[in-house]
Amino acid sequence: MELPAEFTKEMRELLGGEYSAWMESMEKGEAETGSFRGLRVNTLKAEPEELRKRLPFSLRPIPWTGNGFYLEGGERASRHPYYAAGLYYLQEPSAMVPAAALPIEEGDRVLDLCAAPGGKATELAARLHGTGLLAANDISNSRAKALLKNLELFGAENILVTSESPERLCSYFEGFFDKILIDAPCSGEGMFRKEPSMVKDWKEKGPLFYAGLQKEIVSQAARLLRPGGLLLYSTCTFSVRENEETILSLLRSEPGFRVLPLALEEEAAAYGFAPGRPDLVSAEAAPEGLSEEEQEQLRLAARLYPHRIGGEGHFAALLQKKGEREPEALSAEKRAGASPENRKKKGKNGKSGKFGSTGQEHEKNEKLPEGWEEFSRFLRCPIDESRIRLYDGRLYLLPEELLNQNIRGLRFLRTGLFLGEVKGKRFEPSQALAMALGREEFSEVLDFSPEDERVKRYLKGETLDVEDLPGAAAGKGWRLVCVDGFPLGWGKLAAGSLKNKYYPGWRW
Repeated sequence: MELPAEFTKEMRELLGGEYSAWMESMEKGEAETGSFRGLRVNTLKAEPEELRKRLPFSLRPIPWTGNGFYLEGGERASRHPYYAAGLYYLQEPSAMVPAAALPIEEGDRVLDLCAAPGGKATELAARLHGTGLLAANDISNSRAKALLKNLELFGAENILVTSESPERLCSYFEGFFDKILIDAPCSGEGMFRKEPSMVKDWKEKGPLFYAGLQKEIVSQAARLLRPGGLLLYSTCTFSVRENEETILSLLRSEPGFRVLPLALEEEAAAYGFAPGRPDLVSAEAAPEGLSEEEQEQLRLAARLYPHRIGGEGHFAALLQKKGEREPEALSAEKRAGASPENRKKKGKNGKSGKFGSTGQEHEKNEKLPEGWEEFSRFLRCPIDESRIRLYDGRLYLLPEELLNQNIRGLRFLRTGLFLGEVKGKRFEPSQALAMALGREEFSEVLDFSPEDERVKRYLKGETLDVEDLPGAAAGKGWRLVCVDGFPLGWGKLAAGSLKNKYYPGWRW
């Protein structure tokens, strides 16, 4: 691999005596190491070790996250039916660090500011367990569509997916979020080995181009964060200009912020992460030098190098905003509906009922459509119908946090869980609803084994002969189609034949 001379010069300064080991790891590349493909289990749907036993892949744990595994060998994990069931996300191991290092509590209001394609957002959603709110934003509308698909595939329900600039979000959500993750656009130096084509972009733009953009994004994020809230800043680059100097600019422009150790099970050094490098901050960024406190805080950031760990290059820093939550703001537990009554109603994975029985009363805007009333009789889980809204023939279950939040004029792709479409007196359930349900939460189910060739035919959109399955020969109506008990989508049964209702945009 031919690397820019300016870049290698900076890496020599960064790494000193470790430069040769790093360069050797770069020359080996991913094909030779074979250990930097990752699979992260969706804990909304499965327990990591349980799923590991079911999967036909060679997996070993990633140390810095409890639900991540190295995927070894050449298996095409994206073509297994469990992937279509949203049971896991394929993600580079180092990229799992930011979401793992941001402490999420049920009921939090969380923002993933640069979220597409959704690797980190899906993990944040899983850790919320259907409570609070996950706002996932990407300024690119096309990338935001991919983000939405991944969140819906994971079964995320309390979501707001937007395609806005951070500045525009501030006009709606200033001081609103408890936790914010910024995986900032960057020069991508840490991914040169995995994606050599990024070297060309570095030559055209480089760290200087991205540094200004990063400082602006971080500055706007500071406005979006509530007092006492946490912000996780990350990049996949090595540049001090884009990393430590971006953090320093926030510390100096917003004196109420401080850097904290990453919220991981072990200290960062235990995983092979290197500390931040305040000693390499330029005179341009700090003409008068750094104070001892600034140096100490910048060292709390973590640098990930491929010669030290099983992963690509990354940077992460966790910061907290000074202050306490406003007195009138609800606690995370109350926002999650964690009253004793609701705690008794916990469903799978500890949720307070399905689809957020919050314990708060909300008046319905309108009578729900007849088709929905008929369909919902097959649901075997609590659903707070006071949060259902009908827009242009489409039904949505809104998150509690958005019921009283003005988002008029905001460019969004989704608010809450899309339940389905009302067509006259009929209701057609959505793919998103299928993915948010568990097998036991719908009364009419057709369950296939992964080895059944009809599973792949279903994922390709074909009509299936299911006459051999229990109750299928004489049954009719909507069926939740599952593989090993995990939902894939919908079908409509009649006389032993299943009409395929798998979403066309997701078909294999």
